[in-house]
Amino acid sequence: MKARDDELDEVRALAAKVAAERFGPRAAEMEEMRTPISLEERLYLGELGFLGIVHAPEYGGSGQPLRHALAVIEEFAKVSRPAAFQIFEANTGPAQVVARLGSQEQKERWLPKIVTGELTMAVAISEAEAGSAATDMSTRLSERDGRLVLNGSKRWISNASEAELYLVYCRMSDALGAKGIGAVVVSKDAPGVRFGKPERLMGFRGIPSCEIFFDDVEVPQADVVVPAGSFGKLFETFSIERLGNATMSLAIGQAALDRTVAYVQERTQFGKPLIQFQAVQMQLADMVLAVDSARLLIERAANGLGPGEAPDTLHVSIAKCAANEMAKRVSDWAIQLHGGYGYAEEYGLERLHRDAHGWAIAGGTPAMQRIRIVSEMLGLRFDQRA
Repeated sequence: MKARDDELDEVRALAAKVAAERFGPRAAEMEEMRTPISLEERLYLGELGFLGIVHAPEYGGSGQPLRHALAVIEEFAKVSRPAAFQIFEANTGPAQVVARLGSQEQKERWLPKIVTGELTMAVAISEAEAGSAATDMSTRLSERDGRLVLNGSKRWISNASEAELYLVYCRMSDALGAKGIGAVVVSKDAPGVRFGKPERLMGFRGIPSCEIFFDDVEVPQADVVVPAGSFGKLFETFSIERLGNATMSLAIGQAALDRTVAYVQERTQFGKPLIQFQAVQMQLADMVLAVDSARLLIERAANGLGPGEAPDTLHVSIAKCAANEMAKRVSDWAIQLHGGYGYAEEYGLERLHRDAHGWAIAGGTPAMQRIRIVSEMLGLRFDQRA
């Protein structure tokens, strides 16, 4: 175990160095201008191996445990969430569905280019009338004259218009609820694909988001990744994405804590450093407790997971819920302890706080995670429509 921990420490140190030197200097500018990272920067991440950490060597990856990818995501997300998002998508996002559920031909066609950064894949699940109630989606894949045709729209799609490929969850039959849902991959430049105007979100400002419209988009049979009736498998794989999401929140909380630890020792009021005030000590202790608790929950869910292995969904729901709530609280406490400086854009704390709310909404809100926690703990299913 010691050797593996040493290797993980090396990966983490490299990620922290690259993030700070390559992406840190532009983080505030990318936020202000709502600029995503460039293709050149994505290819650079691919060259360093950051986009293929968990993928099998046969597709160009390094076949490392999931915790290695999560460590890299965390270090990048402390500095630049737009850069971290590329690593997140490649290692814990929709590419995982292809790696775990796709055909051999699909893996060979898409994964090597995702690992190098030539392609990136976004996931399209939510719709205007189907957010937390994902199985209410109406985007549909139909057979027409021997062809598969996709019609509908998706909303709140992170990296929409930037990603070259989209894993689209859609209804494939008249079966009710989840039984009729599967997933296909659609290319950005496929005839009939249109993108709406960019959404101006509270956070996520270097991660583009917009609505996607599918108007009679022809989908080759070879691009059907998951057929109807396999929604459960899709959401089991989605647990990997939720661990990536939880790690993004962990990074925000850790960054807010690190900055606050430094600030309260440097800043003086009433003739002494802030850290000398007991109220500050109590607040700082609460921040440490919250961040470390979330970290341990994520580690419990991710430890020992190799390529193709699925996490315990209960542990994932607990970790995501705890980390999402922690990031909101800790970034808020950091702003309070920084006073007026915390409220100023130049210090970056308000950016951490805004992004914390975004990660709490993405991938299933804390409210939905709480329902899943009870459902998974008791082995019961709760019908929210009853």
